[in-house]
Amino acid sequence: MKRLFLVSVVSVLTMAGCSGTGGSAPVAGPAAATVTSSAEAQPLLTRYGLAGKSTVEVIDQLDRLDLQQRPAGLKASVRAGELLISDGGQEYSMPIPADRFYLSAGPYLQQTHDCFFHAPTGCKGELAGKQVQVKIVNDADGTVMVDESRTTFANGFVGFWLPRNITGTLSITSDGKTAESKISTGADDPTCLTTLRLA
Repeated sequence: MKRLFLVSVVSVLTMAGCSGTGGSAPVAGPAAATVTSSAEAQPLLTRYGLAGKSTVEVIDQLDRLDLQQRPAGLKASVRAGELLISDGGQEYSMPIPADRFYLSAGPYLQQTHDCFFHAPTGCKGELAGKQVQVKIVNDADGTVMVDESRTTFANGFVGFWLPRNITGTLSITSDGKTAESKISTGADDPTCLTTLRLA
């Protein structure tokens, strides 16, 4: 009995992320075990029109979906080194390239939610389809990694592929209001940034 409870707790922690209501994303069943082969995930990816895509391509496609196009049964959680995906049964791990880190930022004016691991099929920010100017600077040497105008996705977020194991400063501006935050892209760092209040 104790072992079953432990497995349940691990499953909940594995898929924790943000959802449309700001809580934790739905998780895989208690008995689900993580499989680390991307090849074994192909049947699941095929069911959702993602067959043959790399981990980077899957994340990019899922994060950019209109909300009504989100696959209701598919749960996804972006970690520093992997994408965890499940549709309520088996959970699969798709590796992210060792030199890359995905950071998804959701700027806001009035309302936000806690989030650590970005859930491209569950996270929903306040400002969808908003024109923003983003600048990301590597704190170690002052290199400007991003300096461009973007439009937030339908989920209110905007995503960036950054080098792994750096610290930096992200600033985002919209309609004359700006938010700034320190970021880092190590193995234990968040992939979801929801503390960017525009003021």
